Amino acid sequence: GRRWALPARVYARPLELYVGADVSQEQLHTELQLLNYRAVNKIGQSGSYQRSGNFYVIRTRPFRFWDNEEKGRIIHVRFDANGVAELKGASRKPINVLRLNPLEIGSISTAHNEDRILVRISDVPEMLIRALMVVEDRNFYTHHGVSAKAIARAVWANLRARKTVQGGSTLTQQLVKSFYLTSERSLKRKLNEALMSLLLEWHYDKNEILETYLNEIYLGQDGRRAIHGFGLASRFYFGRPLKETTPSQIALLVAMVKGPSWYDPRRHPKRAKARRNLVLKQMAEYGLLLRKTADQAARAPLDVLAKPPAGTSRYPAFMDLLRRQLNEEYQEEDLRSEGLQIFTSLDPQLQRIAQNVFTRQAAVLEQRYQIDKGKLNGAVVLTNSQNGEVLALVGGRRASVSGFNRALDARRQVGSLLKPAVYATALSRPRSYNLITLLDDSELNVQTNDSEQSIWVPQNYDREYHGQVPLFLALAKSYNVATARLGMDVGLAQVIGTLNRMGLRQQLRPYPSLLLGAVELSPVDVARIYQTLAAGGFRMPLRTIRAVLSADGKVLKRYPINLEQAMEPAVAYVLNVALQQVMLSGTGRSAYRRLPASLMAAGKTGTTNDLRDSWFAGFTGNQLAVVWLGRDDNVSIGLTGASGALKLWTELMARSGARPLRLAAPQAVSWQWVDPYSNALTEQSCDGAVQLPFIRGSEPSRWISCDEERAELFTSEGRQPGKKGSFWRWLFGE
Repeated sequence: GRRWALPARVYARPLELYVGADVSQEQLHTELQLLNYRAVNKIGQSGSYQRSGNFYVIRTRPFRFWDNEEKGRIIHVRFDANGVAELKGASRKPINVLRLNPLEIGSISTAHNEDRILVRISDVPEMLIRALMVVEDRNFYTHHGVSAKAIARAVWANLRARKTVQGGSTLTQQLVKSFYLTSERSLKRKLNEALMSLLLEWHYDKNEILETYLNEIYLGQDGRRAIHGFGLASRFYFGRPLKETTPSQIALLVAMVKGPSWYDPRRHPKRAKARRNLVLKQMAEYGLLLRKTADQAARAPLDVLAKPPAGTSRYPAFMDLLRRQLNEEYQEEDLRSEGLQIFTSLDPQLQRIAQNVFTRQAAVLEQRYQIDKGKLNGAVVLTNSQNGEVLALVGGRRASVSGFNRALDARRQVGSLLKPAVYATALSRPRSYNLITLLDDSELNVQTNDSEQSIWVPQNYDREYHGQVPLFLALAKSYNVATARLGMDVGLAQVIGTLNRMGLRQQLRPYPSLLLGAVELSPVDVARIYQTLAAGGFRMPLRTIRAVLSADGKVLKRYPINLEQAMEPAVAYVLNVALQQVMLSGTGRSAYRRLPASLMAAGKTGTTNDLRDSWFAGFTGNQLAVVWLGRDDNVSIGLTGASGALKLWTELMARSGARPLRLAAPQAVSWQWVDPYSNALTEQSCDGAVQLPFIRGSEPSRWISCDEERAELFTSEGRQPGKKGSFWRWLFGE
């Protein structure tokens, strides 16, 4: 039957290479380092590479994915300024696409905190098996579980040394002791061990016993996690598969069988090296190595990773979200014992960038705005804007420490981030609203219940009123009063319905203040809403899982893109154009001091009362990111969405490979030149004319020429006649 409880293993996305792939040689180099590929002068074993300028030669590792098996092979990669320019095999024949083996990012521990990577005896280097026999059990294939010769030899050696220097246990006895018995030292236990070894040899053949031993033997400790088997030990100590181990490394693994704690190469390197060299000497004596090779290996360093791959994931925030999604479909016991292989969407390179940007920008903002050092915290959610896959998740400043996951569990008021739902509700009524519908941004008093004392009076951030303003400008400038009046006009229930269709799961009460974001949401909740906008009005769940395989590689489930239309594509398109104006001319315009204007990102700032929370949610052609900044004690941080979260979002986009957002206009949309304050069509050459999209049927019915009397552009300052394009100069702050 099943011999072990095997933890589920979790993998990041694999890096894909193909001609034209937007992958730089620096990204490939970083990926190879993450995967512990070795830089060599001559390609030999798998997991090695050569680099010469913009050329790479790589010997890849074999790996079984959910849809095919990648065989280990030699590939040649050439880069140019645009990415991968050439991808060929060993025979120089072109390769269509190649996936590198994915990085293992964590596991879901067993109840007993034992961990192992199962290996078949055919996958174990022959040198390791022979070295194990030489050192631990030279008569393994001839005895029947107990070796009288080994016992006599051990007794004689111990008598000569006047202390215990050698044991007489066979590999079978060691397996019985590890698998069935305790470490108690008594005659009764030794007799049980001998009898059970005889029975084991009777029921199973030698290779099956040996294979079980190779997977069961205890070889180290990582906190509470016990390292069992040579397969996991090779990755734990050297960061590479067992097949890629060198003679020196094989000798060290065999040396540690005698006492993993005593010969721990990280804690006791001198002791471990002496034991390893003794094993190398024995390997040479029995013809496993040439004497010269053994001597060279003995002079080599231990070649152990300074910091072992963590049993607990280096990505606890992402793993937290993953676990919650897995628990919706899988029993906890299955995750802990069935050896499932879980393939995820995490991009380890983007995760590292997101965490570094967050940590550095938080420190900069603390210093600039005199926030108590270490008090500013927050979260980042980064997704693929086209399919909803979560690429990176930052749950706080201490990335590698599990604990309070702010990305999932910090529920804070979101401020103006909910305003797009108000405008989407209005734009879904094209007979009543379009982007130049004039909104009233004058004083508003709303009675919130039957009591005359309960009056809600929304205020703009600048504490001023702006009179009649076009709808798109009210959104770009984030005018609270105009938005509140618009939300009351279209109906609170209708706005809540829009939010629910966009992906908001929680129930909201129809209070007027929700129109301005008096709602507590987590960063992941916000990401779900904006993912719908980024996908052109199609709601799709945020995904962390691509596929789940059984321990033997059978596909249990794949997770394709699942989408549902949440709003009309024309409504989503017009709204997204308006959100692009937020970035070009509104509260998000400072982003283009760092980013190229050609990125044409869409987004929205969010600021809450007393400047307690700073938000920004925005998307480009390939990425959506939501950033929240605040303090855990809810004290004011003195940051608006633009002065805080937007700064972090901007730096993240600058470093994460963001691509331009090119919106495709649906057939139901037409672009028109209009005078925004006259609500009329006009000529392109007219002073103050702007070109905006309209859902067909919502275009202004009136047309005015350039010399006709036109509405004043500004209620307080008036139009500046004779200056072509003055509206845009004002709008863009030029």
